[in-house]
Amino acid sequence: MDSQQLIKMANQIGQFFESMPNREQAEKDIASHLKRFWDPRMRRVIVASLDTGDADSMSAIVREAISTHRQMLA
Repeated sequence: MDSQQLIKMANQIGQFFESMPNREQAEKDIASHLKRFWDPRMRRVIVASLDTGDADSMSAIVREAISTHRQMLA
């Protein structure tokens, strides 16, 4: 799976939730969305992209959502 394509998709999800007034809830909702709708393999790749430094193009809200809710996404 291409991590850059997954990052692009995650950024689109993040863009939707970024308009929420409560940033903490928005990050939780992003992680919940990934948990519900993404295959476990996709979630492993996106989480691993944070560890490998492959997440340069990841938006700040998505990066925070994934790192904060990493346990939920595992």
